[in-house]
Amino acid sequence: MSIKKATLVLEGGATRGVFTSGALDYLMDQDIYMSHVIGVSAGCCNAAGYVSRQPRRTKECMIPADKSGNYYYGLRDFVKEKSVMNMDLIFDKYPNELIPFDYDTYFNSGITCEIVTTNCITGKAEYMTEDHDRERLMKICRASCSMPLLTPIVNIDDIPYLDGGLADSVPIRRARKMGNEKIVVILTKNKGYRKKVISPALQRIYRRAYKSYPNLVRTIFRRSFEYNKLMNHIDQLEKSGEIFVLRPQVKPVSRLERNKESLEAFYEHGYSYMERKMDDLMEYLER
Repeated sequence: MSIKKATLVLEGGATRGVFTSGALDYLMDQDIYMSHVIGVSAGCCNAAGYVSRQPRRTKECMIPADKSGNYYYGLRDFVKEKSVMNMDLIFDKYPNELIPFDYDTYFNSGITCEIVTTNCITGKAEYMTEDHDRERLMKICRASCSMPLLTPIVNIDDIPYLDGGLADSVPIRRARKMGNEKIVVILTKNKGYRKKVISPALQRIYRRAYKSYPNLVRTIFRRSFEYNKLMNHIDQLEKSGEIFVLRPQVKPVSRLERNKESLEAFYEHGYSYMERKMDDLMEYLER
């Protein structure tokens, strides 16, 4: 196994994360690992599978083989659970029963893995780690993946958290603070993508839903501005050769895509595109 001294940054994007799954599966098939990983939202699931050295596991979780593995709730369960997804299935039954997660390899990997969450009280990003507690690790992953309005807040150590992408969608600045000269970024949207400002109607919904967390609401409202500024910064760093960026070259699937064929195709695109860019990646890492 080859561990490169570099930081791997993984964007979220819900089911768009299958692109990242494909790219990482290719790296794992080549036995190539990086010393530091930062995962955001769906990117944290990909990060965990990469650090635990389990190729295809995240793909199996994101593209269920049959209806018994479907993690989307119907309308009745959505009303009851206040969630569009069965988070207990994803972060409890999957890793501990149906699609076992290799906790031992994860905890003993030698790779530093940070999972980005958003603190609902401060509205700021937190970069969380866990090196021995299985339940806490999955709770941190659940928090990082908990999309506002669509899934419940997750409490960790009596502090409420939501999707890490709200406060830091692509933690480049955090990666640079880690001190590694090389930074590899895997995005889940096409080059040139920029977020739209939240509509006034949706702003009212956020204010009502999170009236107890004014700092969180401010972070959500500023997200498009911060994201777009960050994308401009990433484009500059990529152009100057300071970072290596891999992003989809085809139209991404929707954020909550359910079509198995579409998800499979986007996964295969991630795998094949990483294969195509492998020489460029190795040249970047070794120069």
